[in-house]
Amino acid sequence: MKKVVLLLVFSLFSVSFIFGQAKAPRFRVIALYENGGHHVEYSKAARVWLDKLAADSNFSVDYIQNTDQIDEAFLSKYQLFIQMDYAPYAWKEKAVTAFQNYIEQGKGGWIGFHHASLLGEFDGYPMWQWFHQFMGGIRWKDYIATFARATVDVEDKQHPVMKGVSPTFTVQQEEWYTYDVDPRPNVHVLATVDESTYVPDSKVKMGGDHPVVWTNPNYKARNIYIFMGHSPILFQSKDYTTLFSNAIFWAAGK
Repeated sequence: MKKVVLLLVFSLFSVSFIFGQAKAPRFRVIALYENGGHHVEYSKAARVWLDKLAADSNFSVDYIQNTDQIDEAFLSKYQLFIQMDYAPYAWKEKAVTAFQNYIEQGKGGWIGFHHASLLGEFDGYPMWQWFHQFMGGIRWKDYIATFARATVDVEDKQHPVMKGVSPTFTVQQEEWYTYDVDPRPNVHVLATVDESTYVPDSKVKMGGDHPVVWTNPNYKARNIYIFMGHSPILFQSKDYTTLFSNAIFWAAGK
């Protein structure tokens, strides 16, 4: 009887161990997001969508709302850093150093959305010169404060991030940014917005070539910037969620 009990206990332990191993996350994600201002509703929708994708695809996501915790040890736990509507200024000094090393040494991937390209002197903070180069040498110039609908054209249809994304798709509401220069000479452009499709029309334009999705191949880490990221209605678009999902697995190397 004792042997039977021991065998049963061992079997249960083995099953639990195997089950636990099978459920170990494929990779870990840290998402830095704004939880206030104009982007709070996008952040809420993004978290719901991202948590479901993580559960369905067996990866884990942790969330932070500031850079206080970020250092080398903190980032070493994650294979992907998502900068979700969080500006590139007012970061703690140790976070700046750790993040730059993370990207330059390819310790993990990076996806930036929308506010991640808000580069310049804001709120009393200077330009983050390293990030300025990382984003293709751009400086924020202007934006469509009243929002506009527009068509996005996929330029590199063969890139893994664009798999399953329509060659052209509509973004219903966005505050399209303009920059002082076109990032194209310094980055690999994956998609552009067609400024002629703005509804309502706007004088705030780049003047023809207006990249909105790109990757910078000059850095070891897999990285992608996706401009669209202001309104929660983006998550009603299959093209947008496909783009977001593809970006996660590509940037994480999965």
